[in-house]
Amino acid sequence: MVEQPVWADEAAMVAALRPLLGDDPGTLQFFRSGWDSVAIAARERIFKFPRHQRALAALRREAAILAFVGPVSPVPVPRLVLHAGERPFSEHPAIPGEHLLAAQYDGLAPARRQALAEALAAFHAATHSLNVGQLTAAGTGPVEAWSPPEIVERHAVPALPAPERQRAVDIIATYTALPPDPYGMVYGHFDAHGWNMAFDLAAGRLNGIYDFADSGIGPLHRDFVCSAFISWDLTQRLLTAYEAQTGRALDRQRVHTLIGYHRLWELAAAVQAGGEVDEMVHAAQDWLDRQ
Repeated sequence: MVEQPVWADEAAMVAALRPLLGDDPGTLQFFRSGWDSVAIAARERIFKFPRHQRALAALRREAAILAFVGPVSPVPVPRLVLHAGERPFSEHPAIPGEHLLAAQYDGLAPARRQALAEALAAFHAATHSLNVGQLTAAGTGPVEAWSPPEIVERHAVPALPAPERQRAVDIIATYTALPPDPYGMVYGHFDAHGWNMAFDLAAGRLNGIYDFADSGIGPLHRDFVCSAFISWDLTQRLLTAYEAQTGRALDRQRVHTLIGYHRLWELAAAVQAGGEVDEMVHAAQDWLDRQ
């Protein structure tokens, strides 16, 4: 997290923190969460200030979700507190740890890889057991819909190198033919990749999972997609551990197809947005090479 200058329109935010932090708040670190909010780290606590009503609604929704997730999750999650007032904001203790990326995972000993998979499996098992009706009543909605196959094929396939295009078309066709998820709809994080993890690299231990703003109700198998951004080895270990903990038999080919389609969907979205696509092309190629 890089220190940023204090923007003029955020001076009031710092003033709001003073009663909570005392006369010496320590070093205040400012960073933006997209255009939706400004977050401030101080004394091992994180404060998030929504910049508009849509962001405020999302923050309130996340707080409502965490009220359900926190008591059941075996993995630490943010203990979010909302502060009301003219400028509402949230507060939670920072979860110590770093992002877990592919290079860091590759350096883990097999026992630590397995321990991570077991921890993630327990987290997914706990969240999938939550009552969908209660979470829906609390404001939880469906997870973000992926673009339909014709849109993904139109925008993603031409962006790929020629050798990968037919493989991409095949994944899209397989995805299109998938029947409904055999386990139906569950509440899940659906974004549990390494950028949303707090990982103790020295100890090889998962300290926590965060960013529940995009969590929601969706097909159970889809909740295993994002671990593959860290490693397919982790995803396979996770699926096996989840089966052992829940007694549910998972369809690995379905997960494999969902991962491929997800990467093509992200590539298509980047092409449509007119932004930089090299990273998305690389991610899609990496998965297509496994076919």
